[in-house]
Amino acid sequence: MKIGIIGATGKAGSLIGKEASERGHDITAIVRNAAKLSEEEYAILEKDIFDLKAEDLQQFDVVVNAFGAPAGQEHLHVDAGRVLIEAMKGATDTRLIVVGGAGSLFVDEAQTIRLIETPEFPKEFFATAANQGKNLEDLQNTNSVKWTFISPAAFFNPEGKRTGSYQKGKDNLIVNSNGDSYVSYADFAIAVLDEIENPQYINGRFTLVSEAE
Repeated sequence: MKIGIIGATGKAGSLIGKEASERGHDITAIVRNAAKLSEEEYAILEKDIFDLKAEDLQQFDVVVNAFGAPAGQEHLHVDAGRVLIEAMKGATDTRLIVVGGAGSLFVDEAQTIRLIETPEFPKEFFATAANQGKNLEDLQNTNSVKWTFISPAAFFNPEGKRTGSYQKGKDNLIVNSNGDSYVSYADFAIAVLDEIENPQYINGRFTLVSEAE
């Protein structure tokens, strides 16, 4: 498959690219600054996310949005998401996979309370989580785009090991066998590629956990 990765130099994007490359997919890094990538790594589309158009995305089977907004500019998650939605409307054969957040997951069976609304939710992550949640709402209100929003566990560990397995949920926060909402970036990347290769959540969201070391 031809896969474009926005944010390919970031923590999540780089591991998703690595997983995709190891599975034999044709990867293009969609980056604002090509100098951050080694020449031999992937094909490169040097373009700011806010300048992407349908003609840029039509060449891909799947586009992964692993964009990370800088601190203090968390609203860019929403702005970038809306730019992508508009671009994807003209790339009807391309699927959009969004690396989301855990804050919008529900913590009760009645689905009335989201993780971000609980007293324990860390204030330093509130702005990011709130804007990622708005991005999900925008996607849910869009009919003409094929998308999947993937929420990691509450503890999304960039240093965690690749266990090679994970458990999935849908819109509610789930925990692993130790009772922890945990997933490593490496296992998250596996789940992204599994969904790309075998779509289960077209126009929907899922979450996942893996075992810690």
